[in-house]
Amino acid sequence: QVQLVESGGGSVQAGGSLKLSCVASGYISSSCGMGWYRQAPGKEREFVSAIVNDGTKTSTDSVKGRFTISRENALNTLYLQMNSLKTEDTAVYYCAADCGRGVHWGQGTQVTVSS
Repeated sequence: QVQLVESGGGSVQAGGSLKLSCVASGYISSSCGMGWYRQAPGKEREFVSAIVNDGTKTSTDSVKGRFTISRENALNTLYLQMNSLKTEDTAVYYCAADCGRGVHWGQGTQVTVSS
């Protein structure tokens, strides 16, 4: 089992920044792929950014140049630095981990961006 706990969400004005953290525990290792997803009200959950075991990073086009994903394996922690936030970034952000036995999800953290 893998447990994921997100933090760092909050309310910010457009153009501001937030940094999300996700602490993993349980059966987690540097070989697990980890990523961030988000779900806005009335919309499907969507992919935001991910980092796989070889360090390769991917992001959805709408956040490229603004969001940066990183991980600190020694602390089993995943980060998402979000800059130049837009109102359309408002959503619940979820951390996910895939260690080859199914995807594990955190409980989510709310990000609200106001104009």
